[in-house]
Amino acid sequence: MAWPESLLPQRERTHSELLSTLYLGSLFAGWYVANIAFNLYNKQVLKAFPFPVTVTEVQFLVGSAVTLAAWASGLLKAPRITAATVRNVLPLALVHTLGNLLTNMSLGAVAVSFTHTIKAMEPFFSVFLSAMFLGEQPSPAVLLTLLPIVGGVAVASMTEASFNWYGFLSAMGSNLTFQSRNVLSKKLMLRKGGEGALDNTNLFCCITLLSTLLLMPACLLLEGWQMTPAGLSAMGARDPGQVLVWAALAGLCFHAYQTVSYMILQRVSPVTHSIGNCVKRVVVIAASVVFFRNPVSLQNALGTALALAGVFAYGQVKRKAGKKAAAE
Repeated sequence: MAWPESLLPQRERTHSELLSTLYLGSLFAGWYVANIAFNLYNKQVLKAFPFPVTVTEVQFLVGSAVTLAAWASGLLKAPRITAATVRNVLPLALVHTLGNLLTNMSLGAVAVSFTHTIKAMEPFFSVFLSAMFLGEQPSPAVLLTLLPIVGGVAVASMTEASFNWYGFLSAMGSNLTFQSRNVLSKKLMLRKGGEGALDNTNLFCCITLLSTLLLMPACLLLEGWQMTPAGLSAMGARDPGQVLVWAALAGLCFHAYQTVSYMILQRVSPVTHSIGNCVKRVVVIAASVVFFRNPVSLQNALGTALALAGVFAYGQVKRKAGKKAAAE
């Protein structure tokens, strides 16, 4: 039976919306899978090779290699990089470098699940920094959602078997730097069509290249370059080749999940992205607990659940506020 002519546009729109939804769903699935794989590979590398600066630099190097290959092959259209582009991207690259380094420092010191529980504090830093530097005053509802986040992290920390101050403060520092990056992004206003403008994917690629250059001197000065078969053997690694493979896979997964995250952000609102990030954190925590068989007490689990529930509530409050502002 042929469709009436008047119904064809509606049918085509429905088909297009379905494809768009499936594509977005596949991006979220890829984001979660790549992030889980990164955390599992990365933790195993840090166990065998406890040098977070070098591990972070390897991840940036792998990402840079993937970026240059994508640009050279035409898989990703290479942007026109000007002095204005570098000026705009450099502050973002600085906080990106520090944020990922601090995350790896925490992952090397405490359980993966605990690092991600602490990183549930990101909304707290977002509200604090936005109020301080952007003049955005949080609503009472937003402030209320911060209470279970802070309380949940405190409860989880008190009973965490792997707790140490080095890992805790590194994760907190990571929260501060990543939320500073978001504030910087708003202040720098990398608008489409403006001087030095980039789409989200190429923005991340340029950040990765600059981060590689920024971290390399510190890596060589502080840790030297010991990630070699001989260096790993000297540290007692049973299978140096396996550790190098894990490091390469962690780097690929790191670049993949961050790239997909930027692709998702280009298609959804920051609030929707934030809610997706909260769900992702739940999945990563669960996967890491199962994979590494970390001991988890009831109080620890309740604290983690409370913090993540607060993050989800924060996303919902921000989304309703956004809808209200759009309606006005």
